[in-house]
Amino acid sequence: MTDTDHATGVVTTPWRRLDVRMLVVGPLGSLGRLLPLVVILLVTGGTGDPVRVWIALVAAGLVVLAGVVRWRTTRYRITPERVELHTGWLRRQRRSVPRDRIRTVDLTARLLHRVFGLSVVQVAAASGSPLEAAGLSLDAVSKDEADLLRRELLDRSGPVAPQESAPPGELLARLDWSWLRFAPLTFSSIAGIGAIGATLFNLVDDLGVDPRDIGAVDDAADRFASAPIWAGVLVVVAVLLALAVVGALLLYAERWYDYRLTREPDGTLRVKRGLLTRRSLSVAEQRLRGAEVVEPILLRAGRGAQCRALSTGLSGDAQGGALMPPAPRAEAHRVAAAALREHPAEITGALLRRHPPAARTRRLTRTLVPAAAVCAGLFAFGPGWAGPLSLLLLPAAVVLGLDRYRQLGHELTARHLVTRQGSLVRGTVALQREGVIGWTVRQSLFQRRAGVVTVEAVTAAGQGGYTVLDVAAADGVALADAAVPRLLTPFLLPRPEDARWPAS
Repeated sequence: MTDTDHATGVVTTPWRRLDVRMLVVGPLGSLGRLLPLVVILLVTGGTGDPVRVWIALVAAGLVVLAGVVRWRTTRYRITPERVELHTGWLRRQRRSVPRDRIRTVDLTARLLHRVFGLSVVQVAAASGSPLEAAGLSLDAVSKDEADLLRRELLDRSGPVAPQESAPPGELLARLDWSWLRFAPLTFSSIAGIGAIGATLFNLVDDLGVDPRDIGAVDDAADRFASAPIWAGVLVVVAVLLALAVVGALLLYAERWYDYRLTREPDGTLRVKRGLLTRRSLSVAEQRLRGAEVVEPILLRAGRGAQCRALSTGLSGDAQGGALMPPAPRAEAHRVAAAALREHPAEITGALLRRHPPAARTRRLTRTLVPAAAVCAGLFAFGPGWAGPLSLLLLPAAVVLGLDRYRQLGHELTARHLVTRQGSLVRGTVALQREGVIGWTVRQSLFQRRAGVVTVEAVTAAGQGGYTVLDVAAADGVALADAAVPRLLTPFLLPRPEDARWPAS
């Protein structure tokens, strides 16, 4: 929508405000976050202290006033070239994002937003640094307006009329409830349970409640204290394990409820998920630079994996760019292939080349030396039982080193550079060759003696660079030159027979 200034004849785009329902949602959200503090303030102050009541009322009034001021001073507009956002009264901010640099649009609707039919629109765009992203957030607009903005910002073919309904997309993947078995095998779920437990403990502690004052808990504590130590340890481990499993299942179900991955007609990959907080992440397919299949050690032991997109503008947290929940390994490779429109054997499922024996020696050295140092320290300064017990670290270090070497691999396919590394967290990356904007070849003193190098493909997506660890020096340089022909050729003077990679 545009307006014309009749005095100058210049066509301008009018400014828009956030949805008026934010006058209710904003203060309610802020009051919800302040509620525990207000309750503690009133409980600890007693019922006969009016000062604390007035303090709570004034705090609530300020929160409401801040919500009104925020709504009145926030406006945005979308021009053919840019997205602009003006916010603030005392501290004014002006944000402007070029539309041709927009990579992802994330729609998030927390429970309170969903009750009022609102959604938060987060626009992420590429910045000058591969490791940083720029963007802005509209908190909040109506649900229909949010979907219209998503289509308008990611589809550069032209403006989208408000009355147009979005055509259905191609379904690439959906939730299978049998995948719940992978929930306890993810670090994020376990960490989430720990965070929830710590929050509940702090809240109970702030309220001055001692769990030992509860009769049933007191009786259980007495029986627990009279039991053998080994029985007590087993009970504690069993209880913690049960809580972790149940909590992981609940978090998984809430986070990935009604998960769907679709390819939209506007050329985007769209991930929709969530029960209480509904999220919709749209990644411009033309900006997609590859995919990564991630397998933390517990998930890998259960033959599971998770697929993530490689694109600029994605958040850097554990779920940043996730195209699917933790699922069977074969399903993760299938989703990666569907997202990139490739056969799995051409990307993350490709047969990879092994690295030279020098890489195995380096992996063993880097695990055995620290383990041996710990053993020596415990023998010299630790208690008598610690030294002999620490010898168990040595075979564990050997197993870890051999596994790290076994996971190393790389391959150059027709359109992708595929590389794999990691043991505790194994990652297989398929990076589009056209997405490589530079190369970094590193060789430390120890690598020089071993005759290997580390080659890093620099890209504007994902982590900003993906490495091929400890590959033979000649192969590493030839690989970089063949992956992006003519990028390194001016700097190389090898014999033609030294190149082992076809410049396809």
